[in-house]
Amino acid sequence: MTIDENDVRTVLRRVTDDLTGPPTLLDDVRRGGRRRLWRRRAVLAAVCAVVVVVPVGGALHLSSDGAAVEVASPLFDEPTRGDLAGDEAYLRQVREAWRQRAGQLEVDLRGDPHVVWAGDTPAGPAAYVAARTTTNRVVSVPDGAREIGVVAFVEPTAAGPQVMTVERVSDASTDGNSQAALLGPKRDVLVVLDAEQPVEFSPTLRYAADGRIERTFQQVTFRDGAAVLSVPPQRAKLTVALVRRPSSKESTVHISNATDVLFPDEKDSVEPKRLTWTLPGADRAWGADPAGQVDKAVHGTDALAAFVDTGGLHRSGADPLLTVYGVTPDGRRLLLETIQYDDDPARMVALLAHSDAPFRVAASGFVDWAAPLPVRLRLPDGQGVLVAAEGATLSYRVGTGPWRDAGRGVALLPANATEVQVTTADGAVTTVPVTS
Repeated sequence: MTIDENDVRTVLRRVTDDLTGPPTLLDDVRRGGRRRLWRRRAVLAAVCAVVVVVPVGGALHLSSDGAAVEVASPLFDEPTRGDLAGDEAYLRQVREAWRQRAGQLEVDLRGDPHVVWAGDTPAGPAAYVAARTTTNRVVSVPDGAREIGVVAFVEPTAAGPQVMTVERVSDASTDGNSQAALLGPKRDVLVVLDAEQPVEFSPTLRYAADGRIERTFQQVTFRDGAAVLSVPPQRAKLTVALVRRPSSKESTVHISNATDVLFPDEKDSVEPKRLTWTLPGADRAWGADPAGQVDKAVHGTDALAAFVDTGGLHRSGADPLLTVYGVTPDGRRLLLETIQYDDDPARMVALLAHSDAPFRVAASGFVDWAAPLPVRLRLPDGQGVLVAAEGATLSYRVGTGPWRDAGRGVALLPANATEVQVTTADGAVTTVPVTS
């Protein structure tokens, strides 16, 4: 999602007073050409208008005025699970921590909080708590659903149990809640709740030589209500991924404190610079609105699926986000876009499509923004070499032939071009061989 708002924590606290929703899945890659892959502003801005919904699996009978009624739900009614379910001293500490936090929330709760799960972890004892609300107001999404309570993970700290992000829940059977949390000073312990759905886990993210995502997933084994996994430290970025099976755009298992890892110290990510070029003649293939076509034909499809980190959560990188619209010599629509996660190298993906046929990935690789010619990508079928260097004048030649002008910033060179000359605004000239 790519909603542009002010700092989300400020908005969130003003509107919901410490009640927040879970991180949203990066489900529409660079929707509408805006391409913020996962940002806190987009993640939480929608919380101002909706209440998070979780699967509660029970019957709910509500009065017409939304007054309090009893909700039959495993979330509130099943016995506490986990190996600390019988540790009354720890459960008392959890309930006391919850009561202290509940006093800071502008929401009326009734009855004692219910500890859904309590267990020991390598980081210390942890828990998951649910509490009923006194009224069951209608929420905006999903339509007609009713708010029934609030939930939160409880993490171990040197000062004792501490309640993490508090989420509202409704009676709708959806998977929008946070089902996992990172624990410990290094955030190297991952607790995943058992929601009676198969979940798979990947500890690390890698990239193939062509920039495609490489992940190895393994089945999560639950025991007595949760799974406790050791993961690489997640202090600066998230390398882990959690997905429900079967996989879909909505299959990400949300991690409660993901934003704390991605945006520490209340800092938001820097808005990356956007570079958009339209090559000469592109209008013949694209018409007047290429961005609108891309939204429908590329971002709304699985055209970029191999380059999207399903189940992973990231902030946008600091490098420029590049988009190029063009046309190949044989008349196909040409689209090049870059994707960057966190501080990882930026990747470039070129897609081609005949007329109204689906876009297909034609070539891909990595962008080196520090190089004189950051983008250099050969298209298949002799359709040329796409090159780009912001603010530079480009020329090319074939063999030892004369230099030919290729314009500024970006160019689609003939397939037999052998060298590119890059002249920067300050007059520096670099000759780059076309070897790829």
